[in-house]
Amino acid sequence: MRKQRTQQPDWAALHQWAATAQAQILQDLPPLGPQPAEATSGPAADDFLPADLRVPSHDQVAGRMMPWRSPLVIDGEVAACPECGKYRDWLILSTQDEVWLRCRAGHQYRETRLDTAWYNRHAGPADATHATFEDCLRHLGH
Repeated sequence: MRKQRTQQPDWAALHQWAATAQAQILQDLPPLGPQPAEATSGPAADDFLPADLRVPSHDQVAGRMMPWRSPLVIDGEVAACPECGKYRDWLILSTQDEVWLRCRAGHQYRETRLDTAWYNRHAGPADATHATFEDCLRHLGH
């Protein structure tokens, strides 16, 4: 019994046929939108959002902060202010790739066990932006 030899396809001819078919399909399609000659004349918008709805990007703000009312547990320990001993009602600040804790009494210290990734995982969306640090403290009730 002889083994029948299979015929290999002519890849060059197949490629040429596909290119011709694609060109024909694209030629028959209607244009997707207004052509440049049909475009309406008017002022071009610089962005899709009005200026009063835009939120500053991360490189446009000096930092972010969020309240943390309950005790803050880091690596199994409750964080406490080194100056006054308070252990709840924190403001957690994230600035320049550092995380700082601020107690209700106004003492601040850098918390090296927390990083920006931790802050981003726990922070919700910003509800306001402020021009100064003091304005933000007032907004958060501190």
